[in-house]
Amino acid sequence: MSNPDSKCRFCKAPLSVTFADLGMSPPSNSYVSLAKANAMEPFYPLHAYVCSKCWLVQLQMYQTGEDIFSDYAYFSSYSDSWLEHAKAYTGKMCARFDLNASSQVVEIASNDGYLLQYFKEAGVPVLGVEPAKNVAEVAIAKGVPSVVKFFGETTARELVGTGVQADLLLGNNVLAHVPGLNDFVMGMKILLKPTGVITMEFPHLQRLVEDRQFDTIYHEHFSYFSFTTVEQVFAKQGLTLFDVEELPTHGGSLRIYGRHTEDGSKPVSGQVNALREREQRLGYTSLELYKSFAEKVMAIKRDILEFMIKAKREGKSIVGYGAPAKGNTLLNYCGIRTDMISYTVDRSPYKQAHLLPGTRIPIYSPEKIVETKPDYVVILPWNLKDEIIKQMAHIREWGGKFVVMIPEVKVIP
Repeated sequence: MSNPDSKCRFCKAPLSVTFADLGMSPPSNSYVSLAKANAMEPFYPLHAYVCSKCWLVQLQMYQTGEDIFSDYAYFSSYSDSWLEHAKAYTGKMCARFDLNASSQVVEIASNDGYLLQYFKEAGVPVLGVEPAKNVAEVAIAKGVPSVVKFFGETTARELVGTGVQADLLLGNNVLAHVPGLNDFVMGMKILLKPTGVITMEFPHLQRLVEDRQFDTIYHEHFSYFSFTTVEQVFAKQGLTLFDVEELPTHGGSLRIYGRHTEDGSKPVSGQVNALREREQRLGYTSLELYKSFAEKVMAIKRDILEFMIKAKREGKSIVGYGAPAKGNTLLNYCGIRTDMISYTVDRSPYKQAHLLPGTRIPIYSPEKIVETKPDYVVILPWNLKDEIIKQMAHIREWGGKFVVMIPEVKVIP
């Protein structure tokens, strides 16, 4: 049942149509320290709605951005494949837009400097805007200048007032995390130089729907975008999307390229029109597609539980690999606790010696898997499965097998 007062965060139309109701869940990055193991945790509804006017899929806001991001447990530099992606992006942008020592690159949600470090190496001036102080401090220690602020119209005007404007303004996996969507995009309009370029990357709603990626729904992801919707969001603030790429990252993402609508120097590519038309053809501008997703989610939950119960009845040991936010959505929605998955491991020391929120599954370092030699290792960050299978290939020495749960339960020998 929707809150009768809930309105779309972009167009303000009333929200009443369910996309996916995943029940009650704790905030997905609120890892529990051992010292607080007996303390109460807050649970909030994890209920995604679709706006029947602009087609934005969204969660209602139960926590402010300050609550979620002021002290954050996600550090981008702990993923090798993500660093490779950042390095390749840097080379491509420098070549395509002729970025050099007289250019200015600004990254919104710059995290621990994982990406800007490569622009800095290329001799391009950089600035990061990062709301989480603990993460920004790591970037500053690397020599990546960063300001600790939430981005929006106010921060953009402050930066312009200090003489900063962007030739390239970028944000990777931040647009979904923004509760005040219109204020955020207005800030980009203000900070962008007259002929500057915006690039944003975010998970593509088409991939979420087709690959049943319900676990990418969690409280800090306020919005889930089709190209059709994101184009409207940018157009409202006087920004035109002139190019788009489909990427394999995070289970299937879009990289959009934006410019000032009044900047006629960058024509709109054929890919923009083709993607908009494809989404329309597939049903992303009609309610039927959105209403059918909930049953797909329930079906995969049954499949996951059937696999777990059968394996445990056979006396098999099961552990997890990774402690990503998406894993917490999946485990909490499916009701999986230590009776099914004994523990999980993560390379990030910031997560080790903690418990997963809600499920209270303990997190160890990856060496634990060698000690206990489990039969199955469930890869929770399935978007990094190739990287993890390569890193953990030694589990095959004792007959261990990998398992992924999305888009379907699959055992990888």
